[in-house]
Amino acid sequence: MKKEEYIIWLSSLGKKDVQLAGGKGANLGEMYKIGMPVPPAFVVTTKAFHYFLKQAKVEEKVKEMLNKIDVDDTADLEEKAREIRELIEKAEMPEDLYKEIVDSYDHFNIDLDGLKDSPGALAIMKSAREAVFVSVRSSATAEDLGDASFAGQQSSFINVKGNVNLIEHVKKVFASIFTARSIYYRKKKGFESFVGIAAVVQRMINSNKSGVIFSKDPRGGNENILIEAVFGQGEGIVSGRIKPDHYVVSRKLDIVDENLANKKIAIVRDASGITKTIKLKEEISKKKVLKNFEIKQLAEHALTLEEHYKKPQDIEFAIEDENIFILQTRPVTTLEKKSQKEGDEFEGQVLIGGLAASPGVVSGNVKIVKSMDDLDNIKQGDVLVTEMTNPDMVVTMQKASAIVTNEGGITAHAAIVSREMGIPAVVGTDNATSVLEDGAEVTVDGFNGKVFAGKAESKKVEILPIVETKMKIKVLVDLPEFAERAAKTKADGVGLVRLEGIIASGGKHPLYYEKQGRLDDYTKMLREGLSKISELFIGKEIWVRTSDIRSDEYANLEGAPKEIEKNPMLGNHGIRFSLKNKNIFKAELRAIKLLADKGHKFGLMFPQVISPNDVKEAKGVFRELGMLGNSNIKIGVMIETPAATILIKDICDEGIDFISFGTNDLTQYTLAVDRGNEDVQYLYDEHSWAVKKQISRVIRECRSRDPKVETSICGQAGSNKEMVEFLVSRGIDSISVNADVAKEISQFVQNLEAEAGRGSGGENDGGVEKVDGAGGGGSGGNSKIEEIGNKESVEEEVGERKEEFQKSEGEGSGSGGEREGGGGGGDGGGGGEEGDGGGGGGEKKVFDVFS
Repeated sequence: MKKEEYIIWLSSLGKKDVQLAGGKGANLGEMYKIGMPVPPAFVVTTKAFHYFLKQAKVEEKVKEMLNKIDVDDTADLEEKAREIRELIEKAEMPEDLYKEIVDSYDHFNIDLDGLKDSPGALAIMKSAREAVFVSVRSSATAEDLGDASFAGQQSSFINVKGNVNLIEHVKKVFASIFTARSIYYRKKKGFESFVGIAAVVQRMINSNKSGVIFSKDPRGGNENILIEAVFGQGEGIVSGRIKPDHYVVSRKLDIVDENLANKKIAIVRDASGITKTIKLKEEISKKKVLKNFEIKQLAEHALTLEEHYKKPQDIEFAIEDENIFILQTRPVTTLEKKSQKEGDEFEGQVLIGGLAASPGVVSGNVKIVKSMDDLDNIKQGDVLVTEMTNPDMVVTMQKASAIVTNEGGITAHAAIVSREMGIPAVVGTDNATSVLEDGAEVTVDGFNGKVFAGKAESKKVEILPIVETKMKIKVLVDLPEFAERAAKTKADGVGLVRLEGIIASGGKHPLYYEKQGRLDDYTKMLREGLSKISELFIGKEIWVRTSDIRSDEYANLEGAPKEIEKNPMLGNHGIRFSLKNKNIFKAELRAIKLLADKGHKFGLMFPQVISPNDVKEAKGVFRELGMLGNSNIKIGVMIETPAATILIKDICDEGIDFISFGTNDLTQYTLAVDRGNEDVQYLYDEHSWAVKKQISRVIRECRSRDPKVETSICGQAGSNKEMVEFLVSRGIDSISVNADVAKEISQFVQNLEAEAGRGSGGENDGGVEKVDGAGGGGSGGNSKIEEIGNKESVEEEVGERKEEFQKSEGEGSGSGGEREGGGGGGDGGGGGEEGDGGGGGGEKKVFDVFS
């Protein structure tokens, strides 16, 4: 065997080598050739892939199985794809190829070439060295070729350590070219079914700084270079969890502007490869991330890449100690799109910055709200500035032209409500209430998270109709006043109406109406509010959540309980309040019945369900009112407690039509995190696998029912593309989104459906397999999934773990989140190796940088 044909280092590769090294390998080689500091890597080539299959005597068998697959028969496709992958993963790696891969792996940590003439010394060095963490990433021959759009179709793994694990993961990458989704996609795109794949093996970067460079400012209006940077990995930039430092550099490499953020958290990896979010001390969080020489070096790299690829570039970088690594580059795709959608950034004096929570640009007079008494001072068009909003402020928030808060992140109350209202918002500014002057005229830029002095032309996000998708796209409508805006999306229905919005607009607590003997007035108010919504969605279902009023959120409503519970989130609200106060519950149901009897279609959702008895008792009230069997009323539950996910089978047995995930509460209950508490806010993560596993389990159970129980999501996560992709892969029936992103999300779903075919990949693409992980990433860390009972549970765990590996691969891409494609690849942010567990031992402890 000629090893140069099977194992090739980046120094010998370029963009013309796609058929040998795959798109990712070839592009990494191209970057290396032009002098970019790319992390060391070698490619196990497509020739090695074919050699392996021939020597293992499985090539002909694979071809035979591929020829017999009916890709339009989902069950047959999934079963045959699983069998092919198992065949490849169980095949023995040829001894000579095994040795070449392991020998190449040995060269990552120390220079062994100088010891070749001394076999004894070479053996000692090999045995003494600590194995290094590497990523093993798929590099398909059709990947990164524009129309082919194969990025992300195959598997990639991070934190692989040791010879045996490396070989096993190379085989897993080889096998991943034959997932059901990939086979289906190649067939529908007219590609050969039996194709080659390469595996890129790359040393992981233990980054203490990461970020993104735009060789041309994507906001438009100038030719400057824009750099965003955070401590640790850069995944938090993409997700919006971390507000990055901004550096603007001229094309002459002069630093023309700096905007330092308060980076309260950092995302790092520990010695076993587990992703951790750590809170930074204030003296670190407000510190400048990049040194001036690093800023200029990064800008210089950006100009070099732009010149080479002849297009503005979106570049990911990671810094290990003071060594810069370029992880990936791709063309900037947002220049035209952003300038059309957002317009040029407002030029003026920046008074304060924060997280861009709700898009739009608007001017108004500052009104600082320090207590509920100050709400009376808010006039139409004012900019409401406060510590943090709460549900009691919702009615007044409707008067405001924009919201600015000291506290909160992108999932905070102010962010959620502002997006639903369609008004700009900037949250997490730290000190807006002390920096901004009451009565001063300011411009709030919700696109970029800034507040400027003076007035600018208002720019609102245009609401556009959704595109056609197989999965239903619904909208969130909290108040009748939002319905007209939401209806412009032409969505498939309303996925969530919270009754509390209508209740708060009346200024009185439900207990007030009961105590005063005025429950008919309560019913009338709800009916009138819901009628305004349903009239705009004729023939479409409106899903309404029965009241869920916490004692700390609506304490200022007339008739509200005077005593606030010590732990309101775990207190008397949701369905438990309704069942204890059945007269109020009946009044709410009557409002729905009156509209349903006129032909409007509704779904009633019970919040905070923890047992099938909740559903049984609630349906008893339906029966009393003669609502069971009404063809215009469906019965559903909110899935927002771990108890509901565990007992989903029993809940379905009670006879429900649909479920809807409330991910905000489900995440808080699962992770024991209050998203409104700044001390623990950094731990709030809807993408945690502790949450996603529960979602998977519920969807699987609901899909197995006959008739099927419809599944949906109504939290803010439905507007997040990473979560949407996960939900589509699990087969969810619908998602609910904010009106301003409805078209964008529908286009994203349409693309996912076009790529994969509805259900062709399925949630168990991983098949029944045993996964050996060398640090599974995500929240999983080191993993070894053994036999766990029945076939279904094995598929469940393996499917989720495989997804977890892939998610971690994305998170490990420096600042990349889930970015793929373009002119390069690579992993950063890796490891977080400590002490002896580190890649090679003796590396600088990543946690020490922030302590």
